[in-house]
Amino acid sequence: MNCYYHPTRPALGLCKHCQRGLCAECLAEVGEVLACKGRHEEQVQAVEQLVARNLLQSRRVGLNYRRNAIFYFLSGALFSGFGLYQLRFAGLQALFLLLIGLFLLYAAAANYLESRKFRS
Repeated sequence: MNCYYHPTRPALGLCKHCQRGLCAECLAEVGEVLACKGRHEEQVQAVEQLVARNLLQSRRVGLNYRRNAIFYFLSGALFSGFGLYQLRFAGLQALFLLLIGLFLLYAAAANYLESRKFRS
């Protein structure tokens, strides 16, 4: 592959913005990636900053999912236990509390599984 701007020179890499081949004279290093010198440096830097922020945010989201899973599990266990306790006194109210508890336990399991996706 040859340089897009100098067709007689071999390309050393590709611009992250436009994917064009670049020779040593045309490339600029932006962090750990390459960009067209004087043309796409700002765009590539903006993309790299967005990627870094997204990685940080994905770690935070993973922590939130785990915290929610613990909360839902405890709430579900509490509602299920109270529903089972009330079952001998008031049938319909106890069934309602059992359903809420089971739903919260299901939400806890779903949140736990989702949090495993974000572990690095």
